[in-house]
Amino acid sequence: MRTLRQMWADGDNAIGGWLSIPATLSAEVMARAGFDYVCVDTQHGTVEYQITVELIRAIEHGGSIPIVRVPWNEPGIIGKMLDAGAEGVIIPMVNTPEEAEAAVKACRYAPDGGSRSFGPTIGRIRRPDYVEWARDNIAVIPMIETKQAVDNLPEILSVPGIDAVYVGPADLSLTLDLPPANNDGSPAFDEAYTRIVDECQKVGVMPGCHATGPLVPKRFQQGFRMVTATADQLALGAGAAASLAAARADVTGDGESGGSLY
Repeated sequence: MRTLRQMWADGDNAIGGWLSIPATLSAEVMARAGFDYVCVDTQHGTVEYQITVELIRAIEHGGSIPIVRVPWNEPGIIGKMLDAGAEGVIIPMVNTPEEAEAAVKACRYAPDGGSRSFGPTIGRIRRPDYVEWARDNIAVIPMIETKQAVDNLPEILSVPGIDAVYVGPADLSLTLDLPPANNDGSPAFDEAYTRIVDECQKVGVMPGCHATGPLVPKRFQQGFRMVTATADQLALGAGAAASLAAARADVTGDGESGGSLY
């Protein structure tokens, strides 16, 4: 299975899923759906470390690339997630080149200018050459999710070792005085997205983002190379609602709610 960095090197885009539910079954279901990557959200999801280790295994078993959004730009947390087998980390609230440099250092070992401590609990079980493998494959993905980060983007992208950046639309919107959502069509929001793609393309860094529904193909058309299309709880809710609507329609014959099915 290719890593994200290998996919991008081959010229391919990556479409992913998102996990907030601490259940290995849902993780494997998401992976087996065919997403290129599945991201475990340890920032806003209801996920602790031990289950994250198990979710990573389930994602791999299902055939997707396991990555993790860490709760903060902190080297101990980042290293621990990589030691658990994550093949990439999304790092929130990176607003300056100094913060971007700290994120990169936390993902790299000393020969590559990093500060990561060696102890890849899962990685070295599978890869005797883990240090070399990590150098070539671990994806470092800072989040660009504030106006400050957008303003500092050229300087952030100049930091060696950044493979991609990932837009957080809700937090970015809040700093633009907009509701916390994908505010497609808002001039300030659209301008920020356009600038992110343009600046990334100048330096060969992959732009990524959250999107749903018709925004997914639009984001790829805009130049994004990594798009998360849905999350486990959203897919579960949408699937359950669709099944219930179909069942009610079958029972009532007119598609209208007939109350309880029992």
